[in-house]
Amino acid sequence: MTQTKPKLLVVEDDLGLQKQLRWSLDSCEVVVAGDREAAMAQLRRHEPAVVTMDLGLPPDPDGASEGLATLQQMLALAPDTKVIVLTGNQDRAHAVQAIAMGAYDFHQKPCEPELLDLVIQRAFVLHGLQQEHRRLQQSGADAPLAGVISRDPALLKVCRSVEKVAPSGATVMVLGESGTGKEVLARALHQLSSRAKERFMAINCAAIPETLLESELFGYEKGAFTGAAKQTKGKVELAHGGTFFLDEVGDLPLPLQAKLLRFLQERVIERVGGHEEIAVDVRIVCATHQNLKALAASGRFREDLYYRLSEIVLTIPPLRERTGDAVLLAQHFRNRFCAQEGRPLLHFAPDALAQIARHAWPGNVREMENCIRRAIIMADGPTITADDLGLGLGPVEDEPLNLRQVRDEAEYRAIVKALARVDGNIVKASELLGVSRPTLYDLLERHGLKAGALSA
Repeated sequence: MTQTKPKLLVVEDDLGLQKQLRWSLDSCEVVVAGDREAAMAQLRRHEPAVVTMDLGLPPDPDGASEGLATLQQMLALAPDTKVIVLTGNQDRAHAVQAIAMGAYDFHQKPCEPELLDLVIQRAFVLHGLQQEHRRLQQSGADAPLAGVISRDPALLKVCRSVEKVAPSGATVMVLGESGTGKEVLARALHQLSSRAKERFMAINCAAIPETLLESELFGYEKGAFTGAAKQTKGKVELAHGGTFFLDEVGDLPLPLQAKLLRFLQERVIERVGGHEEIAVDVRIVCATHQNLKALAASGRFREDLYYRLSEIVLTIPPLRERTGDAVLLAQHFRNRFCAQEGRPLLHFAPDALAQIARHAWPGNVREMENCIRRAIIMADGPTITADDLGLGLGPVEDEPLNLRQVRDEAEYRAIVKALARVDGNIVKASELLGVSRPTLYDLLERHGLKAGALSA
């Protein structure tokens, strides 16, 4: 079987160069266009993953205005397409402008066929990886833990615990700061349980006035109070057979804590104004950002209820403690909101990524979601800048990712600390660092350090 060649669109008005590129790029099925109108027609017809384009297109063959306009129109129609701009030696400024507009790469004329082919093949590989990543995201969209975007080992461990606990009937308490996604885990517990086909009911104890909370939870009989025109079931009863999620359970008033404890012990409720005990089969999952042990110690939360609710405790780490997750989430929300707002896929500028990685995110994932959506709306060009994020951190230097640089900096700090601790004594410092004296001398020379200069 012959493998289908990937389609490459070559936008070039020089017929001789068209033939040369078609001949030299034989690893691709080359489609050509000589002007903007033909290029857009070929883009719509063939949907190529990669495009090479000369910026000097008619009616401005000696300038770049038509080429840049074509690039902008192409990326608006097909934002995932990798456009490689071909420029002359004197057109570096235009190449930089094209990259800022969203071009994948640029290559100088006259073209070296082997080098250009390498750039093109790399673009095809990157496009394929991005498409595969998108397919994996879409295929996992209906998974119970699809809402959890993370590579953090601590959070992934929590997700594995959810998978283990979900099939059981245990009452689960989810702890974590506001905005960390406690309801996401609660819904996952429901979807992975045998109750998945029944209702998932949720109530926020902090969002409902104390005078209305009991009737919301347990329902009421007709005439129980002014305005009670008919018998109404509460959220607990409506969740019969399914899962009931009590969010911010730490804000539950003490009188209702006693009634909830009775329900957990006997699995029966009484509606407000009623005297009939109603059996309800429901699994309880609760969540709070508060320290319930401290509340119990101060008498503001029943200790016996705390132990009833915390058969299984799952703690979600805050976003600031999840290494690398801030940028990962930012890219996830960027993809989502670009699609929702009908914008081409925007890219984060280096200063924006540095701010995202450095910001403490006190509002956690909820703050991140709002921030990226605002940035998508406010961004003027194809790039999201630090100003678009509105985090107010000022200029931030990106942390180095080069392993040699990171290792050298860590090595330097360790040597300085060790020498300071032992007052510059090389023998003691080498023992503390776990290296020989000759090795330590070599390290001192490499880092430009002197033991004597570091002694007290």
